[in-house]
Amino acid sequence: MSQKIELLAPGGSVNAIKAAIIAGANAVYCGLDTFNARNRATNISFDELNGVLRLAHQYGCEVFLTLNIVILEHEIPALFNLLNKLVNTSIDGIIVQDLGLFTLVNRYFPTLNIHASTQLTTHNEGQIHFLSNLGATRVNLSRELNLAEIKQLTAIAHQQKLLTEIFVHGALCIAFSGQCYSSSVSVGNSGNRGRCSQACRDEYEITAAGNKFPLNLKDNSAYFDLPQLVDAGVDSLKIEGRIKGENYVHTVVDSWRKQIDKFVETGKLIDDNSSLYKVFNRDFTNSFLQGDLTKEMFIDNPRDHSFDHANEKNNAISVVQIHDTQQTLAAEKNAIRELVSEKISRLNTEKTTLTLEFSGAENAPLTITLKTQEQDQKNTQTVNSSIVLKANKKLPLAIKDLEKRFKSFNNANYALEKLSFEKLDSGLSIPFKELTAMKKQVARLLNNNQAPIVPVTVPKLTKHIKLNQQPSLSLLISEENDAYLQDLTKADIYFKLPESFKKNDNKYINILLRNPRFIPWFPAVLIGKDYLEAVKILEQVKPPHIVTNNTGIAYMAGKLNIDWLAGPLLNTTNSYALLTLKAQKNCLGAFVSNEINRQQIRNIARPENFKLVYSIYHPILMMTSRQCFFQRTVGCNKPSIEDGCMLKCEKATTITNVKGVSFAIDKQKGGYPSIYNHEQFLNTEVIDDFSHLFDEFFIDLTDIGSGSKAKQDKALLIKLFEQHISGEANAKIAARTQLNNIITVSTNAQYQQGL
Repeated sequence: MSQKIELLAPGGSVNAIKAAIIAGANAVYCGLDTFNARNRATNISFDELNGVLRLAHQYGCEVFLTLNIVILEHEIPALFNLLNKLVNTSIDGIIVQDLGLFTLVNRYFPTLNIHASTQLTTHNEGQIHFLSNLGATRVNLSRELNLAEIKQLTAIAHQQKLLTEIFVHGALCIAFSGQCYSSSVSVGNSGNRGRCSQACRDEYEITAAGNKFPLNLKDNSAYFDLPQLVDAGVDSLKIEGRIKGENYVHTVVDSWRKQIDKFVETGKLIDDNSSLYKVFNRDFTNSFLQGDLTKEMFIDNPRDHSFDHANEKNNAISVVQIHDTQQTLAAEKNAIRELVSEKISRLNTEKTTLTLEFSGAENAPLTITLKTQEQDQKNTQTVNSSIVLKANKKLPLAIKDLEKRFKSFNNANYALEKLSFEKLDSGLSIPFKELTAMKKQVARLLNNNQAPIVPVTVPKLTKHIKLNQQPSLSLLISEENDAYLQDLTKADIYFKLPESFKKNDNKYINILLRNPRFIPWFPAVLIGKDYLEAVKILEQVKPPHIVTNNTGIAYMAGKLNIDWLAGPLLNTTNSYALLTLKAQKNCLGAFVSNEINRQQIRNIARPENFKLVYSIYHPILMMTSRQCFFQRTVGCNKPSIEDGCMLKCEKATTITNVKGVSFAIDKQKGGYPSIYNHEQFLNTEVIDDFSHLFDEFFIDLTDIGSGSKAKQDKALLIKLFEQHISGEANAKIAARTQLNNIITVSTNAQYQQGL
């Protein structure tokens, strides 16, 4: 088989990375102690990264660095500092979520390969084109996709010279990655910042279906789906687990290595996956890949299932049987620990030792001899001055000057053990500019004979002013019955489109054609035929502009010469993200993320002729899933999710955690099941703080996510919000007071706490 299959392993610590390398990983992904989406992992320092790179490359293993969080404005200088260092390493790629990083890296650090993170929720062909235009070299496809969808998107990616990678083993999020705000909302730890507190693993009050952990999915394992993944053309098989230790990583990578090797050699699979059950697992499912979304994907225990599995496998029922089974598994776990410990103890990630020896005599060149040693490998190189040393007893070459100039080689790559001057005669002189030139030659030799890339300074971005000083109101509806509202206001009226459409049904096309003031609002997730139906709306309605939370629709809008506004679920948090969007065809503006606070908003620089929008009133989305939230809560008679579920189901319920906080589960016709906070987001403070920054303040008047809360008088809300935005001082105060009295269960905690 000629197709290359990359086995991509997690590395949450140096030992885990060593375990992945020695177990046969083709590539490892790891994070530093900043800018990565697994803050709970041990992670590695920059010095350790260089050691990891040396070790991995000795074994033919690539290393990808995770920078897969949204970036805040005040972090841009630190990010530049990191990227300035990364470009002078042998890193094989960076994994990113923030759209701003695409512009920043392409413009200032073009030698870095960019991989699009799973946090970008990539699931349709338009998104593949969008990411290709941004300069991505590979894309991690959404975990929710089935094999047929993966095969189609991989073919499109390959046409764009993009590689695809798929998660094949490890923990599953029940929510679409990048679209989960549950941790951010509930405890202020955003998944988009690597601080997910895993609310989906929390215990809740027992549901009507009898479950305490109604959101807890089994772990993903595509161990027996390898032939179909190869047939789909997938380039990289990715194992989840940067929070897991070296024993887990070695066991899983080793098992997958053997499976891949056997399939490549014989076309057959190993039919025993028992080794995968000997380390942490929540039992396994491949239901997303198979497109068979049943109740069997869930397990009512978020903790380690390995001991339960051993009991089940051995049919251990009696106390003695259970004891013996547990003892056997414990011994096997100890054997794994000892084996891995012994293997990784042989691997060295220490810095390369370096000695610089200076020698020279009068009328001879100054010579610097570089002596390096990495493990048992020694290397010697020399650099000679282009001019000779001259006697100069008044201004001799001072040892302290040489030490000052060359001590910088004691850095992330090298441990400078010694600067030797024993062979350098005294009373000699050479111009300082010659020393500078020699230092550059030394740096080049120590950088694989390539000149180090000069650091880029942080550019100062211009904050462009708004075209209209007075901000306006915009609003969102989802029912044509609310069309009467357009007679009450001059506000832009966005019309929320569903995530699923009946094939060849013109319902929404007709609604938009009947109501030319309705501006189509596209959702974040549009998979398969639903994406194609959404594109038909663009093609047949030809609206003057739209709002889209999906970059695939953004790509198609640009292609059709339709102006588009980037929606709030694109998680825009910094000036470079705005610049990335501005550079895309027909992008007229963007919502700024509601996850960031006033201080984090304050220094964002608006691009020229670019609209900025902020949502001041909306239901607070916690998560959206392709799985069904009702199977394990109120129960459902259907054994699995059917095609009609998206279009027909409109159930609603609540779940209550053990702290007594309830959350609304809402399923609209044509929508994915979603969970909303018990409070509405209401932020009138931002109007006073940033009327000079935002062109438009937005309110969501759909009934989606309202749960059991009383329906509001929408006409009155429009009136009050307009008064607050553009009224006189007394009218503003009165409007704010009345809004707070009407919307009683509300919060703007995210605006206070930020990311």
